[in-house]
Amino acid sequence: MDEWVTELAPQLRALVELAAHEGHVTGSASTLGIPQSSMSRRIHALEKALHVPLVVRDGRTVRLTPSAIALADSVRTPLREVEAALTQIADAADPDHGTVRFGFPLTMGSGPVTDLLVDFSRRHPGIHLQLKQAHGAELSDDLRHGRLDLAITIPPPPDLPHRVLATQEICAALPEGHPLTGRPSIRLSELADERFVANPPSYHLRQVTEEWCTTAGFVPEIGIEITQFSTIRDFVRKGLGVALLPRTADRVRGIVEKPIAGGDHTRQIALTSATTTQGPATHRLSTFIVAQRF
Repeated sequence: MDEWVTELAPQLRALVELAAHEGHVTGSASTLGIPQSSMSRRIHALEKALHVPLVVRDGRTVRLTPSAIALADSVRTPLREVEAALTQIADAADPDHGTVRFGFPLTMGSGPVTDLLVDFSRRHPGIHLQLKQAHGAELSDDLRHGRLDLAITIPPPPDLPHRVLATQEICAALPEGHPLTGRPSIRLSELADERFVANPPSYHLRQVTEEWCTTAGFVPEIGIEITQFSTIRDFVRKGLGVALLPRTADRVRGIVEKPIAGGDHTRQIALTSATTTQGPATHRLSTFIVAQRF
């Protein structure tokens, strides 16, 4: 076992990075901070040790074999846990400094999340924050591949350590003057003939929009796709369709938000970690966020 750990750990790390870069050797080597030739030698050494082919040449890139993909998927999380544990020990001598790679949804570019980050930075000026905004699927993928340490995700990915912070209500956004705006709540079936403005298919809210509408007995007609919620609201305000969106804290001019009756139309907001072991700086940010009533 000692021989496997000491000799194959660098090669396994190289394989995981190669899988993350979809066979691009140059990008994988750059991420690891090693020459491309060293990257190739590590993969070749791993093939030799395991007596299993791991890559097939495909033009300027390489294609991972099924065995290589399965191996990379199996060792990715354990390697990240080891790296996190070593970082925790190394950083423990100076817990007031360090870097945290933190992600949060595009929909939270203003408000509570940015307020929390500003407050944290003022209290812990020695901790450097590298921030990224993206949709939930991308943030979860970045956590799995070690590109982020911590992120707020909607919904929480079941395969990663997480803690639910809050529940987000999804409501129907209608333009002012719409026939249903006078109702205290509406049923999704009443929107069957409407044109919808929605996120692209990879977004979780788009997926649940289609799922909930299908359950209500119809397939929503998606007339416009756009990533930004603010732009979706603008299109709704101008009468180009309706949308299912998170309830806003303040009223948006030209839009009426209505609760959706019949069933649970909510999503969980979670603080998700790349690993179960967190470095001191990451742990401080995580504890800080949980302690604030998000």
